[in-house]
Parts: sequence; C-alpha cells; structure tokens
Amino acid sequence: MKKTKSLITTAIAYANGAPHIGHAFEFVITDLIARYERKTNDVFFITGMDEHGQKIEQKAKELQVPVQELVDRYAENFMALDKDLAISYDFFVRTSNEEKHHLGAQMLWQKLQEKGDLEKRVYKALYCIGCEEFKNEKDLNEQGECPIHLKKPDVVEEENYFFKLSNYTEEIKAKILSDELKIYPETRKNEILALLGRGLDDISFSRPKSKVSWGISVPGDDSQIMYVWCDALSNYITAIGYGTEAFDTELWNNTTHVIGKDILRFHAAIWPAMLLSAGIPLPKKILVHGHITSGGQKMSKSLGNVIDPVEVINIFKDVAGELAGEVARFILLYKVPTFEDGDLTIESIKEVYVAHLQNGLGNLTNRVMKMVITNNVTTDIKKIIELPELALFDTNKAAIALVSKIGELDKKINDEQAFKVIKNNEEEGKRLIGIYLSDLTAIANVLEIFMPQTSAKIIECIRENKMPEKPLFNRFI
Repeated sequence: MKKTKSLITTAIAYANGAPHIGHAFEFVITDLIARYERKTNDVFFITGMDEHGQKIEQKAKELQVPVQELVDRYAENFMALDKDLAISYDFFVRTSNEEKHHLGAQMLWQKLQEKGDLEKRVYKALYCIGCEEFKNEKDLNEQGECPIHLKKPDVVEEENYFFKLSNYTEEIKAKILSDELKIYPETRKNEILALLGRGLDDISFSRPKSKVSWGISVPGDDSQIMYVWCDALSNYITAIGYGTEAFDTELWNNTTHVIGKDILRFHAAIWPAMLLSAGIPLPKKILVHGHITSGGQKMSKSLGNVIDPVEVINIFKDVAGELAGEVARFILLYKVPTFEDGDLTIESIKEVYVAHLQNGLGNLTNRVMKMVITNNVTTDIKKIIELPELALFDTNKAAIALVSKIGELDKKINDEQAFKVIKNNEEEGKRLIGIYLSDLTAIANVLEIFMPQTSAKIIECIRENKMPEKPLFNRFI
C-alpha cells in the first residue's frame, strides 16, 4: 500500500545568535511528530535558517566579518544542536542559498504581482530593527517603545512595495472556521479569528536596497530587497522545489507547520494570504506551541535565568555519555506542555533526569534484564503501547503517558516479586518475568520516537539477552 506523502516543518530560526532553549523545544516536538507519522506516511521534514535582513547585516558589521561568514557560523551551531538532539530532518533550509531558495522566492513574488496584489507606495512609519517589523502606535508600550526590545522604533519614510493583505481577510477566516486550515490548539484558532475579525491591514513587502543590501532583489526592481514575508515564509515551498519543475505538489498538499505562538499572525494570516494570491493550496495544519519560562519569569540575560540547550546537554555528558542529547530531548518533551507556556530551571531539569531516567527507565531496564538473564527467560508475548495523544499532536501528554507505563511496570515488579516467586514456583516465576520482558520490549519499541538511540540500546540488550554494558543513565555524583 502506497504511503501518503506529508510535509512537516519547524519555523526557520533567525540567524542572529546561537540557538536558545525555545528553538530546541520546537525542534524536538516537531521531530517526535515526524517520527510518529513516518510509521504510516512518507514524511519529509524541513527545518533551517532565515538568513537575511537588516539586523543580521548590522551584526556582521559590528563583528567586522562578511555577512555570509556570520550566517554560516550560526547555521553550523544550529545543525550541531539538531545532531545532538537526534533531529531527523530531511532538508536544512538556508535562505542565503541562491540556487535552492532565491529562484522560488522571486517566482512567488511574481505571482503576487501578476495577481495585482503588490503596489509601490511612499509611506512614513515606525520601524523596530530588533523585530525587523513596522509598528503601529497601538503596538508600543506607554513609553512609545517596542514592548519586546524596550527601544523606541525609528521613524522611517520609504518607498516600498505593499502586499494587499486586506483583500484576503474574509477568505482566510472562512478557511480557518471550516478547519480547512486546522489550527491547534483551539485557543490559538480563536486568537487568530479575533485578529481577522478586526480586519487585516496591507503590509510592507520590501525595503530599499539603500537601507538593506543583504537579501533577495525584487524581480524587475533592483532598487528594492524583498522583506521577510516573501523571503523567509517562502522557504516552506522552495525547500521542496517551488520555482522549478521539481516542485512536489503532492507533498505540499499535506503540510503541517509547527510554530511558536509569537508568529501565529505570520503563519495563519500573512502566509495563507500569499498562498491564496499565488494560487497555491494552503497548509493543512498549524500546530502552535507555547514559550518556556524559567523560575516563573521570561528568560532574559539581565535576570540571569537564560537556559542554553548546549549547556543542558553538557550537564548530562558525564552521567549519560553519548545519550546526553537524548536526555535533554526527553526532558523537554516530558516537562514542557505542548500548547501552553512551560517552566524550566536547571534544578527541575536535573530532577526529571533522576526521577524518570536514572531511577526510572535506566533502573527498570537493569532490573528486568537481570531477572531475564539469571533465570534464562524468553517470551513470545507481543505487546504494543498506543499513545493516542500523538494523534492530537500533544507531545507532552504522550511523554507523560509513556513515563506512566514505565512506572506501572516498575510497580508490577515490586508488587509481584517474581524474583521470590520463582524460588517456590519456577514456572509461575518465569511466566511473570516473561511478561516483564514483553512489557519492557513494548516500552523500548515506543521509546524509539522519543529517544531513538536509547531505544536501540535497550532493544539490543533484549535481542542479545544481555545487560547494558554500562548503566544507561548513571547517578549524579
């Protein structure tokens, strides 16, 4: 039976700094969904980098390095983190890649232009360099500052191309209401519907090359650079061949975007309008996750509560070795709610490791395999663990359910004490141990999408009837 093609994407990270814990969380939940869907679908998973814009250009000037060298450096950092976290992407987007990305982005621009949805206008507005976005007065705090960067936007007067976003308000609203464009969770669906209810304003779609030179030239107007919308958002289709004869429409027709709540408007209003204008089908689903706080507060360098995912991985290198990245991956899946904001501290991260990996999965594997080997037990019982939470994209509840299965088996062993039963009733004792072995096998099999390398190590022990060569998860000293 032919598998259905499907595309799943993270948002592409902005190349102006090292990856943060929020990036790691998005990569991990998207990867879990991709691995889950690969069991039934032919999945293509893309992630990558948004590498153009004024902020990146300024950063390169500050560091006195060529812009391409700077974005190359950041791309290497993100790809290294992806490797540590076992992110199984099929393609890594880089918007500075002229051969792969620029042609498709320019073709999309031309489609919007042919539809009559791009118009050149002179206008004066407030521009936040940090956000790389034009702001309205209502977007600012009482001090007239960007609430994110706490700086007053620059007043700029430019001649730019505008996209007639306002033309598509009602059509997008209808598609979201009907779930033709399905948004998870319902609270985010309601949020974007409220925005659409107020009406969408036309948006600036380019910047003068005199102000920003690092980007993709507007087709037919070399004085202008494409703004982030047509450049960065088009990555989802250029990555699968848009702009060439190789564009995989079958793949695009079953697309899921995984994004953070702060870019919902971009993906559920601006992006659908662009696709409608260009005559391209909309994605099927948008999964919107929350943010990570630390100690109940938004992470910031001034508060000293920023959690670096690389540092988290390094915490576990001494106790988990090559599995350290998977430890970080598991903790993010287990500890952070999928659809709401979640809190992490270094202390809570260590607590999860001790409770659920060191004293949980690692200890359970040792207990079962020791009984199996000591008593020469085999089993032909086949069990499958179902996690229906994943059908609803709730990666956190799925991780919690898996941990519950581990706890249930541990409790069963404590309650039944097969290691004592076997002394008086060998047949019954071996029967119980055989059930433990089948339960551990089922756990190891479903664990593959959560912790692939850990799963492989446990399955190897079961298949070869041996103990782990060393504890999977050593104790903290």
